[in-house]
Amino acid sequence: MVKSKCYAAVDLGAESGRVVVGIYDGSRMTLEEIHRFPNGGTNILGSIYWDPVRLFSEIKTGLAQAVVRFGDALCSVGVDTWGVDYGLLDRTGQLISMPHCYRDPRVDRVMEACGERLSMDELYAGTGIQIMFLNTVFQLFAETQETPQRLEIADQLLFMPDLMNYWLSGVTANEFTIASTSGCMNMRNGQWNDEILTRLGIPPDIFLEPTAPGTTLGPLTEAIETEIQAKLNVVTVGSHDTASAVAGVPAVGSEYAYVSSGTWALLGIETAAPIINDQSQRYNLTNEGGICNTIRVLGNITGMWIVQECRRTFAGEGDNYDYAEITQMAETADPHVAVIDPDYPAFGTPGNMPEKIQDYCRDTGQQVPETRGEILRTAFESMALKYRLVLERLEDLRGGPVEVLHIVGGGSRNRLLNQMVADAINRPVITGPVEATSVGNFLMQMIAGGDLKSLDEGKALVGNSFETAEFEPENPAPWESPFEVLKKNIG
Repeated sequence: MVKSKCYAAVDLGAESGRVVVGIYDGSRMTLEEIHRFPNGGTNILGSIYWDPVRLFSEIKTGLAQAVVRFGDALCSVGVDTWGVDYGLLDRTGQLISMPHCYRDPRVDRVMEACGERLSMDELYAGTGIQIMFLNTVFQLFAETQETPQRLEIADQLLFMPDLMNYWLSGVTANEFTIASTSGCMNMRNGQWNDEILTRLGIPPDIFLEPTAPGTTLGPLTEAIETEIQAKLNVVTVGSHDTASAVAGVPAVGSEYAYVSSGTWALLGIETAAPIINDQSQRYNLTNEGGICNTIRVLGNITGMWIVQECRRTFAGEGDNYDYAEITQMAETADPHVAVIDPDYPAFGTPGNMPEKIQDYCRDTGQQVPETRGEILRTAFESMALKYRLVLERLEDLRGGPVEVLHIVGGGSRNRLLNQMVADAINRPVITGPVEATSVGNFLMQMIAGGDLKSLDEGKALVGNSFETAEFEPENPAPWESPFEVLKKNIG
């Protein structure tokens, strides 16, 4: 009888974090969530920060519980998180300040000055990364303008999963997939773009040589081993959660696209090399590092964030709906009342989201959704339509059709949105696994440990281990007119 091997995945999202254990019995994988905890930025004197110390404490709690549950069957741990955010270490290895959240307003105050140093055309040409206010490169430029003393004493920059790995193992590294989200790297060669960094006043020497996913950094520190009573290896997985999610897509061939659906919806294709040209820039598509020497050519779309913010506003008004109730309200509302661009800048910051949606519709000369259900349905439908727009741009860019769209991640649970997407794109949608990010995290640990020979072998394991669901287009015709409205409003 084959003894099961177990792997711990630490998956930190913008809204919550958890420790999940993957159990491999030699032919199939099963998952067990061990510990879940809330996350979110905290506003302190007008700046929004993450609390990495609390997150690390929660990670240790989850690992300790995993050890109690699985003992010496537990082999290793890998950490994945959202992209772009970072911490700065001084020369003694201490964190200089709390990491800023990507929604912190400091970038808004310096964007114009950044453009005077380096045009957005030059920045895209030199990196291949979608121009978004939250990119690390803009955050670091904000540091040069508002808190230059931090950069003066900084010795190393660690992205959020790098920081957690450092505190677990004592080893510093910039894992490639998370580093690739920064807008500081030349994606043609996978190296830091020192010229761009220097022109913006960002010291290039705070970055480390990129480390490949699937690298064993080393064992836990002695202090952590003593605390959780176990010896585990720390492995760099696809440390950007989207990279891990894409690794967990149970797809074969190349005629598919994927969506990693959560607070953000990242829709893309995998390629052997980046696609950086005038057309990709016009479409504002990004080139990020993938697993096993691949590139994820994708669009970052505002996803469930808009619905989450609507829910938060309703709760502040005394109605604390769960997500099933939110979906039901949208499902019973009138369809196609209005269309919003989910990536309109006003929707990217916290606030009264229902009011923002109504203001957008009023400003664009559309019917204004009045009821909560209409507002929510407008948000869901607009996500589906934006998926179609990005999908068509990707097809245009690579010069070939996409036959099927795979949706993974927490958002894939929403059957209403899944059917909307199938109708909007007029193609089949396959959903699952919901836990694709953790699954991809496990696959890289298994490759590092020698339990899998390749990612293809891993994808076969995923297909053998987890259920998927398929949504066929049912009524695509009514989506044509709203799609034209979206394209007109985006310009």
